[in-house]
Amino acid sequence: MKDLYSISEVADAFGLTVPALRFYEERGLVRHSVRRGRVRYYTREDLARLAYAQLWHDDGMLTLAETSAIVDSEKVEDRLGLIAAQRDAMRRRIEKLDRAVAVLNHMLGCRTDDALACPMTGDYIRGRVEAALSGTPHITDFFPPDERGDLNKPGEPHERAGRAARVERAGRVPGSPPGRIDSP
Repeated sequence: MKDLYSISEVADAFGLTVPALRFYEERGLVRHSVRRGRVRYYTREDLARLAYAQLWHDDGMLTLAETSAIVDSEKVEDRLGLIAAQRDAMRRRIEKLDRAVAVLNHMLGCRTDDALACPMTGDYIRGRVEAALSGTPHITDFFPPDERGDLNKPGEPHERAGRAARVERAGRVPGSPPGRIDSP
């Protein structure tokens, strides 16, 4: 078993370019143990630090600055605080992405020629216009809470919203038993 690995061997083994590995060194994510001439050499311990950094950067999807902060943390409490903050930020991003997927799925299921004719899209657009003109923040969600449906299924919330709008236009209050007409 070898004791030292050249910069090009390490770059190849870890799926990096030599310049990327040098950049990781500049950021303090990895350190070489020996230099022979102009060539940097790494020990297994150096490679373990690189693999640890890649865990956070590649698998944990953290920036290099965030990765450096975690890799350089000396106390478990500090590291756990950094990790928890990143996890919470990632959950917020996931919620936004889930909502974006739901909006796109709704739009895929919407079959109206005019977006304003769609009950959900039209209400949302009109609400945004009113909020902008009145100078108030637009706080309405695209999906009413009772119409979210399966957000990963194209058309699902749209179809329920369309049924609800048709029922309202027919004079029946959504949620009332079929055949029963309630006055507003």
